[in-house]
Amino acid sequence: MKLGFFTMPLHPPGADYTQTLDADLEQLIVLDQLGYQEAWIGEHFTSEWENIPAPDLMIARAIGQTQNIVLGTGVNCMPNHNPFVVASRIAQLDHMCHGRFNWGVGSGGFPGDFEVFGFDPKSGEQRGMTQDAVELILKLWDDPEPGLYEHKYWRFSIPETDDSIAQRFFLKPYQKPHPPIGVAGVTEKSGTLVTAGARGWIPMSINIVPTRLIKTHWEAVEEGANGAGRTADRSQWRVARNVFVGETTSQAREFVLNGTMARDYRDYLLRLLPKVKMLDLAKVDPAMPDSDVTPEYMLDNVWVVGSPDDVVAQLQQLYDDVGGFGVLLAIGHEWEPREPWVESMRMLQEEVLPRLP
Repeated sequence: MKLGFFTMPLHPPGADYTQTLDADLEQLIVLDQLGYQEAWIGEHFTSEWENIPAPDLMIARAIGQTQNIVLGTGVNCMPNHNPFVVASRIAQLDHMCHGRFNWGVGSGGFPGDFEVFGFDPKSGEQRGMTQDAVELILKLWDDPEPGLYEHKYWRFSIPETDDSIAQRFFLKPYQKPHPPIGVAGVTEKSGTLVTAGARGWIPMSINIVPTRLIKTHWEAVEEGANGAGRTADRSQWRVARNVFVGETTSQAREFVLNGTMARDYRDYLLRLLPKVKMLDLAKVDPAMPDSDVTPEYMLDNVWVVGSPDDVVAQLQQLYDDVGGFGVLLAIGHEWEPREPWVESMRMLQEEVLPRLP
């Protein structure tokens, strides 16, 4: 198992925006120094909690201040974008990163963002748009034929080549044929992860779901891979979890319940999930009442929190229950207070990871 990081990020409304960006950057630098394999940065336009609308800009800044960590968009929400612009910006970013880059894509999920860009999430139209946009971007990187590209959600033209002034669509990614593509699965037997399996993309399972749903995510990947004549590779599977390692389990549990992890759920995520009809996904028992889904419930049933020994045991149990996965993605929270969080990230890398498969 390898170790990565996924940051939405999460900052309470009213926080100083400049300081939050600096803090997010510092986390990436520290994780690079600790030897984390990768980090993914989220994209949201109208969530003050998840306050980065341009993960590519954060990556462009962080890549020059890190040495080895692979940085990725987590994810570019395609309904927010014109695919021609994304094709150009991501190709440039891949070159700026010298290939130390993963391209995460998705169809979005925050209500305000859908409203800004004119999508009705109940219709599911954002999923078809996302699939069409990604296919078009891959075509532009492979064979950008001149002409009109017209769709319900975009319209642009690629000009004819003019060698006298070097006019052409010339940008192709640094990595060939393109950066590794990652997609996240949420629901049971996620259709997105079926596509990941069929296309050989990186499958990711989000942090809020219990083991009963994570198991179905790999079933979806295998279904897609088998249908496309591929062999699904569990080492590519990323599973996200809220993780904290303390000196003792009692200290760790007290720390998260009185700190930023519980705050982020109590004041934001557990308010958001019912609005987007996703709270049931966090339930071990689908029949349990919504009111029972609390930070304390998440601590006991979904989060991975404890001493190094107990975190090893919890992660080993998760690994065994789902049949194995390749990369654990620790979810980002504000490192307040800083030292216990940095120490947790260090222990996760140095004391927990070496004892796992």
